[in-house]
Amino acid sequence: ACATCDGFFYRKKKVAVVGGGDTACEEATYLSGLADKVYLVVRKPYLRASQIMQERVMNNPKIEILFEHNAVGLYGEKGVEGVHLVKRMGEPDEEKIDLAIDGFFLAIGHTPNTDIFKNFLELDEVGYIKIDNPTSKTNIEGVFAAG
Repeated sequence: ACATCDGFFYRKKKVAVVGGGDTACEEATYLSGLADKVYLVVRKPYLRASQIMQERVMNNPKIEILFEHNAVGLYGEKGVEGVHLVKRMGEPDEEKIDLAIDGFFLAIGHTPNTDIFKNFLELDEVGYIKIDNPTSKTNIEGVFAAG
């Protein structure tokens, strides 16, 4: 689900956002303006988001950050009623938790769809097309990247 597209369905409800980067923090912040409670489920013991986004979520009383938690499944008879979480997955003190929620949002990053260009254009380590900032020029004259 997309927070800006579907967030209004969760007005005055409890939602979970999975991720620890800027996208997850932005989604959680946006949803905090609609939902009663937002759980930010973060696999690592820290956020990867920019400092300003970290401060926004950490200082928001409607957002609870669940560090070192993995979402491993959803449950519910008629739609989402909760998420199965594992705290410190794979560790000796691993703990399984069922968290009641009404909505679930994944914000764990994107995979660029650039495979068709890999033999022609320079790509970064993630697979995005490299550009000459601040322009959108690529390594090939007359080819520009946007999106």
